[in-house]
Amino acid sequence: MSEPTDIGESLAATSRRRFLRKGGALVGGIVVAGGLAGSEAAAATENTDNLPPNVPEWMKTPGDPMGSQLYGTPSPFEKDVVKNIPKNLPQYLSASGRTPLQDLDGIITPNGLFYERHHGGVPAIDPEQHRLMLHGLVDKPLIFTMEDIRRFPSQSHIYFLECSGNPGYKKPYGKTASDLVGLLSCAEWTGVSLKLVLQEAGLQAGAKWVIAEGADAAAVTRSIPIEKCLEDAMLVYSQNGERLRPQQGYPLRLLLPGFEGNMSIKWLRRLHVAAEPSYSREETSKYTDLMPDGSAREFTFFMEAKSIITRPSGGQRLTSPGFHEISGIAWSGRGKIGRVDVSVDDGKSWQEAQLQEPVLTRALTRFRLPWHWDGQPAVIQSRAIDQTGYVQPTLAELLAVRGENYFYHNNAIWPWRISAGGEVTNANA
Repeated sequence: MSEPTDIGESLAATSRRRFLRKGGALVGGIVVAGGLAGSEAAAATENTDNLPPNVPEWMKTPGDPMGSQLYGTPSPFEKDVVKNIPKNLPQYLSASGRTPLQDLDGIITPNGLFYERHHGGVPAIDPEQHRLMLHGLVDKPLIFTMEDIRRFPSQSHIYFLECSGNPGYKKPYGKTASDLVGLLSCAEWTGVSLKLVLQEAGLQAGAKWVIAEGADAAAVTRSIPIEKCLEDAMLVYSQNGERLRPQQGYPLRLLLPGFEGNMSIKWLRRLHVAAEPSYSREETSKYTDLMPDGSAREFTFFMEAKSIITRPSGGQRLTSPGFHEISGIAWSGRGKIGRVDVSVDDGKSWQEAQLQEPVLTRALTRFRLPWHWDGQPAVIQSRAIDQTGYVQPTLAELLAVRGENYFYHNNAIWPWRISAGGEVTNANA
């Protein structure tokens, strides 16, 4: 392969100057040009052999053939984009791993980075031997194989899934977006309508609840109102186009869009139609909300409107003043996101952000706001407003109502502090 000619070098230089002029017209070119020049200066202290106008090393020899990777993997240069497993939390049978939200774009979470929460470890289930029992207040009790389930008409929908303890109310709150709300992910789910399966068995009078049980060692059990079961609940067997991974409930899980993640029972083995809830461990001693007067709120199913800025966010750094795009995600268990406001002056004023299409019900919505940072300390934050008109509250507003003993359903605004040097930290830490 030949080296670039003088004409090629001239064209490259002309193209670069044109880009800088265009950038200058958009955001005040001197700042952007300075940022690019700064990046090149930093690169000059390392290896410049692969920089223009040189031909980079990876162009000089054929790459790895496809046959060496039976399942595609990310670039080795992205090796740090992995699930965030808290080092101060013993990872025994009850374990969790968080999605690195600050490293992702768009709204879909890759399967390998989808958050995990387990109460009894991850069972290794043979799909040929797995069964789903449906019994109780039904005309015809049924036992389904996986083949039976897949014979029903399928559907695919994009929904978020979030743990209700995402995050708790007690300090320390965490340093990064993943630390704060990393028990959140979004995927395209494929399966069958739970309503259709219940109709196959025939609901009897008095059927008010469906008790779902998982096939893990903890036999996690939750009670679901029949109204939700007949609305948009799904029995899912695929995620983002491939079969569920074991950590996500392979071969079959329940999915309840907009409800707290603990209710979307993984490794689903039993559905018991009943007149009353079961009052299982996961809805009495756990996943209830202790109020200041000592009473507890139970069955707080919905995940309320929430948002967080993921870029720039905690652990990141702005390398220079000038144009920066503020970007983040918003979601609501009540339906679609109606608007996201962003403040760059510690909540004194707000600007409406642009929502990236598609804006889907009970799915993550990406928002963006162009911002010119002047190099001075700043506090940035976002607040979501969903289609019901509900406005995401501040942490102080939540604590004033719920008190310090509350643990679940923290949907507070999370501000980021930017120092004069560009470092981004949690302003609530």
